[in-house]
Amino acid sequence: MKQSHKTILLWVVFILILILIYNIMVTPSSNAEKIKFSEFVEAVRGNKVESVEAKGMEIHGKLNKEGQKDLGKEDFETYGLLDADMRDLLDEHGVVYDFQPEESGGWWQGIIIYWLPMLFLFLIFFFFMRQLQSGGGKAMSFGKSKARLLNENQNKVTFDDIAGIDEAKSELQEIIEFLKDPKKFTRLGGRIPKGVLLMGSPGTGKTLLARGVAGEAGVPFFSISGSDFVEMFVGVGASRVRDLFEQGKKQAPCIIFIDEIDAVGRYRGAGLGGGHDEREQTLNQLLVEMDGFESNEGVILIAATNRPDVLDPALLRPGRFDRRVVVPAPDVNGRVGILKVHSRKTPLAPDVDLNVVSRGTPGFSGADLENLVNEAALAAAQRGGDRLEMEDFEEAKDKVLMGRERRSMFISEKDKRVTAYHEAGHALVAKLLPSEEVDPVHKVTIIPRGRALGAVQQLPDEDRLNVTREWALNRIAIAMGGRVAEEIIFNQLTTGAGNDLEQATKIARKMVLEWGMSEKLGPLAYGHPDEQPFLGRDITHAKDYSEKTAQIVDAELRHLVTAQYDMAKTILEDNLDLLKITAEALLEHEVLDNRELDILISQGIDALREMKEKDATAAAAKGRRPKNTFESKSKAKRNSVSDPAPIELKPSKASES
Repeated sequence: MKQSHKTILLWVVFILILILIYNIMVTPSSNAEKIKFSEFVEAVRGNKVESVEAKGMEIHGKLNKEGQKDLGKEDFETYGLLDADMRDLLDEHGVVYDFQPEESGGWWQGIIIYWLPMLFLFLIFFFFMRQLQSGGGKAMSFGKSKARLLNENQNKVTFDDIAGIDEAKSELQEIIEFLKDPKKFTRLGGRIPKGVLLMGSPGTGKTLLARGVAGEAGVPFFSISGSDFVEMFVGVGASRVRDLFEQGKKQAPCIIFIDEIDAVGRYRGAGLGGGHDEREQTLNQLLVEMDGFESNEGVILIAATNRPDVLDPALLRPGRFDRRVVVPAPDVNGRVGILKVHSRKTPLAPDVDLNVVSRGTPGFSGADLENLVNEAALAAAQRGGDRLEMEDFEEAKDKVLMGRERRSMFISEKDKRVTAYHEAGHALVAKLLPSEEVDPVHKVTIIPRGRALGAVQQLPDEDRLNVTREWALNRIAIAMGGRVAEEIIFNQLTTGAGNDLEQATKIARKMVLEWGMSEKLGPLAYGHPDEQPFLGRDITHAKDYSEKTAQIVDAELRHLVTAQYDMAKTILEDNLDLLKITAEALLEHEVLDNRELDILISQGIDALREMKEKDATAAAAKGRRPKNTFESKSKAKRNSVSDPAPIELKPSKASES
């Protein structure tokens, strides 16, 4: 309230000063008629002027009765000089005239005119300075660090809340133990690491890991983002770095966490992006503070980045960042642990198997899995359930990977049949390939999601750390299955296989250029897939293979893809009846899982229909909606394809090449 009263008082003084200046500078208006000097001369010659009084250049006069008839007023004023000729004219016509000295405002008017504006500007400056410095002087403290000291009781995170990155946790656990009991390490001559760099893809838990360190260490924890250092003013970044470490020294032992350090730690003065003086000054100051002449004992710097390749080498050397901790995407067991952490507060149904969910989410980061659990909870709430069921996780996974179901989308009968045969081709090639190097089919659907009209999902039994040549070739054959099915059934090609062709070509290119899986080119790698021209590296890098080799590469790519195309074509042609039945089942049910595909292949479509009806009855008894509720504008006719039973599967004659 005191600050508010002071502000009101300053505004009142400001307004009063403005009123005073106006009253002084503006003369009061007179009732005299203003006329031109030439009109004044004519009035004198016409014997209409009675008297005149001159004050410098201002002339005030009175008219006689005859002049008043013309002007309508007695008093008049004009502006001019009563020189000798004009005075002779006044004497000739009997006009009384007098001269008065110009009015002088005195010393106080001079002060007001000359010194009051300066005083006024000073008051404005003082007023705005007070406003800028209010609230702790934040507006003027450009060089002060924006680091936030983490409150121990606010959103405390411990290592129990972190799963899937056990190796990274153990690395940081040593830092925590050193802070709690430094003599345990120093008695043998060891020293505490000065810096720890957390490296990993977005969403893997780097920031969460730093918050866990803060919760476990029990020492002051400063948190700041790399973008908080650099502002529009030169020198601010370096000043904030100095202030940050000064605060750290006062609170030692402590931890300083810099998130997204690549914002200030990029390569200096190189690449197409060019140098940036302010950022380089900030980086130089950071280098000095981490390992300069002054010692910062007890201050540990933890930084996080998802672009370690862009960091300056001087920042990464031992003595600054002594440890580099890789925070990878979690494996299948790590994903189970993360799902358990995020589902602590959500009731799960007995049929929920987090191991199955984990197997179906390869490559998901911790943030992706957290979002998956949240989407499953929202799906359960939307259907009115009181707990999360397996179908909620399936719906959430499909939504995250492919988007929401496009229920309002119009699909013609022709397009739906093309999509059904396309997806049936993918699924059957994956099922019937004569190889164990194939990921099992999890689900095939023709429900449009996002930009896709349908999809086939494969669920690997375990995370693949190495890719074999046979697996890569099988992936190409599966990708070709959709286009082959369209060609066999409709004898024409569509654009629906565009993404399949792109994926197949990408795998073939990696096999030839990166993985050394080409028989003609041998175990050689060509090209540089990790070129970074914006970092000053490989800007003018020349192609490291000849034109003849490039022609061989093109031929090998074409050979690999067309060979697997022929393999997929042989499989589907040998099992044409099964292709038609699978497509018919998709048109009727729209979603088939692996168990239903096995029943369809081994027992026929009637057995599948019977099982579907039993599942729908069981779901209705539990008060749940059936799995497949997608409504299209046109329904396929049931039983349009005969069901030959039993189906005899013919082994493929195509060879792997």
